[in-house]
This record gives sequence, C-alpha cells and structure tokens, in this order.
Amino acid sequence: MDRLFTFIAIALIFCAGNQTKVKAEIMDKETKSVQEWDKTFPKSEKVNHEKVTFKTQYGLTLAADLYIPKNAEGKLPAIAVSGPFGAVKEQCSGLYAQTMAERGFITIAFDPSFTGESSGEPRRTASPDINTEDFLAAVDYLSMRDDVDAGRIGIIGICGCGGIALNAAAQDPRIKATAAITMYDMSRVSGNGYFDADDSEEKRYSIRKAWAEARTADLKNRTFTMAGGVVDPLPEDAPQFVKDYYAYYKTPRGYHKRSGNSNDGWRTTGCQAYANTRFLYYINEIRSAVLIVHGEKAHSRYFGESAFRYMMDGKAEGYDFARKPNPVPNNKQLLIIPGASHCDLYDGGGKGMIPWDNIEEFLKKNLKYDTMKIRFINAVCILALILASASKSANASQLKDKEMMITEKKKIGSKQAL
Repeated sequence: MDRLFTFIAIALIFCAGNQTKVKAEIMDKETKSVQEWDKTFPKSEKVNHEKVTFKTQYGLTLAADLYIPKNAEGKLPAIAVSGPFGAVKEQCSGLYAQTMAERGFITIAFDPSFTGESSGEPRRTASPDINTEDFLAAVDYLSMRDDVDAGRIGIIGICGCGGIALNAAAQDPRIKATAAITMYDMSRVSGNGYFDADDSEEKRYSIRKAWAEARTADLKNRTFTMAGGVVDPLPEDAPQFVKDYYAYYKTPRGYHKRSGNSNDGWRTTGCQAYANTRFLYYINEIRSAVLIVHGEKAHSRYFGESAFRYMMDGKAEGYDFARKPNPVPNNKQLLIIPGASHCDLYDGGGKGMIPWDNIEEFLKKNLKYDTMKIRFINAVCILALILASASKSANASQLKDKEMMITEKKKIGSKQAL
C-alpha cells in the first residue's frame, strides 16, 4: 500500500519526477506567442486560427488560440476552453476548442496565468482565485467581440481545470453552459491526497511543514525548486493511471515543450494555495447548465461523481459541508463513458473515446438562440414604437387644439376692441 501511494504522490501533476532548480527571476514579463502551428493535433481546414491575448483583473496577460468557423456569419455562440491542470493550449484544450469551432462555435483555448505563453512570475504557480479569474477573463474577452453573441457563452474545463470551470460557473451567471471533462477537484486532492488517503491533520501538517521548509530553502538559495512533471523514467510497477499519464505527456502523442506536465512540472510550492482551500462550496447554487463527463475506468471518476452529487443535492461524500439542493436541477448531466480512462478523454486515446456529439448537443441546446426572448424583445420594441407614435399624435393633436384656442381668443379680442 505504501508503494502504491508513493506512485499516487508522484503521479500528482504538481508532485512528480526529479526535482530541478531554476534561477529566481523576480519579474513579470509578457511572454511572446509563437506564431507557427506547434500543436499536438493536426490543423483543421474548416476553421480560421489566430493568436490573441487579453487581460485578467489581476493585471496578467493570458495568451490564447482563437478558432472561428470558416464562412461564419452573424453573431455566434462562443466557448472558452482550458486544461488539463499543468498542460498548455497546444495540447488537448486546443483540440477541444478546434473541434467545437468545426461544429459552429467561436472558441478560444487559453493558457492559465503563470503557464505556457501567458504572463506571470514566478512561472508554474497556481491559485484557486487566480485560476477562476482566468475563466472569467476569457468570458470578458469573448463577450466584447463583435462576432460573439454575449448571451450565449459557455466554458469547457479539462482535468483540474474542470473543477475550476465549475467554480467559475458558480461565480459568473454570464456562463450559460459548463462542460467539466474528466475533472479533478484540485482543492480536495491537494488537501486530502488521492482517494482522500491523506485526510488527517497529521498528514496535512507534515505537508505544510515540508512546503514551509522548501520556501525557506528557495529564498536562501535564490532558486525555485521544480517538483517535476510526469514521472520519467516510468517504473515497471507503476499504477495504470500513471502509465496513462506517461503515454500522453511523455510521448509524441501529447508531449509539448511548454507543458509543465511534460517537463519539470509546477514549482514545489506553486500549488500550495489549493491545499488550504475547498473552493467548490457554492456549486450547488449553479443555475446554468452543467455537463460532467468521466471515463468508466478513470482513477479520477470519484471527483466528478462526488461533485455532481453535491451540485445536485448539496451534500456528497468527500464534502464536509451540507447545503441546500440545487434550485435548477433539470439542466445538469453526468455522463460516464464506458471503458474510458482519465487520459482517454484528453484526445480520444486512439479509440474515439471523446463524446463529441454529446458535448456539441449539450452546448447547442443550452447556448441556443432564445427565440422566445427575441420575440418578447421584438414585441416590446413594437409596443414602444406604437406608444411613441400614439404619444406623438396626441401631442400633435394637443398642439393643434392649443393653436385653435389661441386663434379663437385673438378673434374674440379683436371683436371686443371694435
């Protein structure tokens, strides 16, 4: 059992591999975006692509890939995509964004703050509030575009960014639909360990002590120790999900030079904020549509199932708090993909495991053009025009009557003068 949890620990995206050190550079520089196509998936001929940037309310600049359907006309629904936690937009978030653009949406895949081509120093730092703001800033950007219908914006979060997407949806009613794909609850796994195996004060204290020592050592040495990405070389007796991570992040299938998961990972203390936070407290109040997708064989399945139950009922295993049931439960779905592992939902796993049609149907249903609302607005506008016309006619009639009265008074005055 101890051997298993050793592998579980190293499989954590922010706690794996051989530690390395980088020179401490205390600065916040704008990262220049690479313009050539350098994704882990082929470029589609059905969409137009360009690099864009936008600001968060923390003053950080996020880099994103924008995908627009060719021959698009009018205002379209839009989707912001991010994840997995520790990956970059050139990996599976870009695949999701491009595929959804092929299906009629304007999409962006963005690098979270402190990662990829987005700004923020020191690099590979994560925080629940900053990462939630990343999604909200993406919604800001999309809502200001002339070709986007600001009333039809959704988000997709993959892996750890799936939980962050739920947190964003609980925060921002502008988000009309949220898809959390093979999600992690990063605050739960950071505080309790995998499968809640470290859910005790003693174990959390030992981790906090280790982090405190690491911070002090970094300050003294003026270095940032990196935790390492996915474990490499891969031990022969590694659990299957560790092998699955390796097969995606460390091989040509999903490797990318800017991906923390593919290389030196997060800073050793870079995810410290997540361990002291439970940030899905209000997801039971999400009124907008939510789709949680997980693989039947995913080691992370319990995150999605627990989050779904808590979102629906206000209570679930793994959540120490109990709240009221969701006020709008009918637009929430949990979809389990038979035979799929966690990483199969990154890129299909070579087996077509991503339920593209289900995701498209969910998004189109919940980001649809609201004909009833448009009819109501049109009716109000027509009524306003009728009332304005009637008011104008009434004013003209009153003015004419007034003029007639003045004329009549003048006639009477003239007769009296005679």
